[in-house]
Formats: sequence, structure tokens, C-alpha cells
Amino acid sequence: MAEKLSWTVDAADSGARLDAYIADRCGLTRSRISSLIAEGRALVNGEPARKAGVKLRARDEVELTVPDAAPARAEAEDIALDVLYEDRDLAVVYKPSGMVVHPAAGNPGGTLVNALLHKLSGLSGIGGEIRPGIVHRIDKDTSGLLLVAKNDKSHVSLAAQIKAHTVERRYLAIVIGNFREEAGTVSAPVGRHPTDRKKMAIRLDGREAVTHWAVLEPLRGAALIECGLETGRTHQIRVHLASIGHPVLGDPAYGPKKSPFPVKGGQLLHAGVIGFIHPTTGERMRFEAEPEERFKIWRNRLRAD
Repeated sequence: MAEKLSWTVDAADSGARLDAYIADRCGLTRSRISSLIAEGRALVNGEPARKAGVKLRARDEVELTVPDAAPARAEAEDIALDVLYEDRDLAVVYKPSGMVVHPAAGNPGGTLVNALLHKLSGLSGIGGEIRPGIVHRIDKDTSGLLLVAKNDKSHVSLAAQIKAHTVERRYLAIVIGNFREEAGTVSAPVGRHPTDRKKMAIRLDGREAVTHWAVLEPLRGAALIECGLETGRTHQIRVHLASIGHPVLGDPAYGPKKSPFPVKGGQLLHAGVIGFIHPTTGERMRFEAEPEERFKIWRNRLRAD
């Protein structure tokens, strides 16, 4: 059935755009919300909103109806997939490096979504026809844990937790160079690169991005570190670490042109921990997963004798 969401505008949100207000509360993209508004599925005080940019006032009643998704265009494929946890609302899965999260130009199949459609019974439709169940993503060559929503209610809840920075996400990375400090924070806005549209960059007009890091083990000419995310911008960890002179080993986009280490297969970055509140039970859940073998091989290779 269609999902119906509703909110009462607080005084602090008076003057906010309708599409921005809804986006901050339900995890949908602004473009998706604009489409729903154009279809007459957003009401303000019981009346269909005329446009996405309508300004809200305190005590306005906002309603949004999210229709059932059309059948996913992605095809189910029998691809091996490690499911750490699954219930009627969600799943936690392990994405190997080299696997794209969802179909796109150049990657019509062999993605995590193709595997999910075969492996799981039911996925949320909020993400659209090619991203069923996908609440958040990690890069193709990054391994690790992903949350998957199996219905729209769970999707909205999990997306809201990510938006509120309450989902615990911790990454392991092997980076170039040694650190003088044991820990630190990079707080720098991230946006699209001004000349290379496939890359991201630190930009004053970018979106807020905060990465905490801590050295777990000094290595020979490198370091094993843990990163904690407050925000989840595209390529955030890779951009932030490169900005402080410690790019991730094997990173073809943000690493040096001539790396001191012949790492193949992409960046040595692993999403090893994810923690969240279950949308239905309210239980705090936390999952951990070891990095892949190639990550461990390089860690052992670079350990001091």
C-alpha cells in the first residue's frame, strides 16, 4: 500500500521550502519529492501544493503520499551474497569490493541490487525502480556492510537516522604516510569537482562533511586507521584523507599518480561497522565484518618487522 507521511511545521521551520522540508524528514531525494508534488501527492493544510518551492508557515500541516513503486527494472540475478542479518523489515549485507551497488549506465547488471532481488523477499520502493531497498551506498571498490530496507516504513526510518547522524558507520583504511597525531577530525565541505564531474572535491559551496579518524597501527610508510562518519557525502573519506596528505592506498582518483605501493583492485577501504535503531522494535543493533583478504595481505605486508 502507499505510504502516507505527515508533519506539523515548527516555528523554527517557518519559511522553509516545501521540498526541502520534506527531504529533511523522509530520506527521499529533492527530485523525487518534486515529482510527487507535481503529481499532487503533497498537501499543505489539506490542499494540494502548487509547487515545490512554496514557503511553509508555523503550524502548517504537511502530508505526503508515496505511491507503491513500479516493478523494479533491474533483473534478479543469482549472485553470491553474504547476508549477515534479515527480518521482515530490513537486512544487513556484505558488499564485496568490485561490485556496484545499483544498475546505472555502464553497469546494467551484476550489481548488489540484482543480487538482492534474487536473494531477499521484498524490498522498499522509495529508492525508485533501479534502487529498490537501497538506503545508502558505498563506492564500487569499497567493501563492507550496507543496510537494506525491505519496506517503505523501514526505509523512511533508516534514512531519517542517517540524516540525523545517529547511524554508527566505521571504516578501516590503509593510507599512505605516517601520522604525527594519534587522532583527528576533518571538517570540510564536499562538492562536485569543478572540472572533473566524476570526482568530488573540498569546496566552500559544498555540503557539510565531517570525518573523524584514529590511527590503529603505524605501518611502513603507511598507517592502518579507523574512520567514523558524521555525514555521508560521496567519496567523503577518500577526499578528506587525501586533503590532509594521507590518501587511501590504491585510490585511483585521489591518490598520487605514482603510488609507492602497487595496490591493485581499488582503494583499501572497508565499511566494517554499522549500528542503528531497528525501525519496528526500537532495539539498538550493531554489526561488524572483517575486511577482505587483499586488505589483510597489504596490512601484513606493510607491518614493521
